[in-house]
Amino acid sequence: MIKRFIFLGLAATTFFFNSCKDDEEKKIEPENIEFRDDADLYLISKEGDTINMLDIEIADDDYSRETGLMYRESMEENQGMLFVYNRESMRNFYMKNTYIPLDLVFFDADSTIVSFQKDAQPLDESILPSEVPAQFILEINAGLSERWNLKTGDRFSVPQ
Repeated sequence: MIKRFIFLGLAATTFFFNSCKDDEEKKIEPENIEFRDDADLYLISKEGDTINMLDIEIADDDYSRETGLMYRESMEENQGMLFVYNRESMRNFYMKNTYIPLDLVFFDADSTIVSFQKDAQPLDESILPSEVPAQFILEINAGLSERWNLKTGDRFSVPQ
């Protein structure tokens, strides 16, 4: 009986250590996350002209707002992510696990641009504040807010 117990103990220990070794050799890679086209978003100048139309992915729950564009390897020029909150507040973002350089465009409750964080660098964990209360944040590829000449006072619209 004692020999059987020792044999089972040795077999379990060998299995455990071999399993751990196998796990150490495996490199876990996050899956490439596909863009989800949830809606069209129109950027509109103060004068009422359409600046551009984007396909957007909407982040409107805790999980999607916390993960945002993390682990994405690319995003098309006509794509973006819109973060939606229930109310205006000071907002802070960072680029942890984000591989794409981004411009962050902050909007108030009336969908009007109130501030920017431009050219946020991949994997940089520095805080990117809204500078004023914001309710919506649009993330687009870095440089697009300059190229499109976005300004405070411009706004967005998402037709239903």
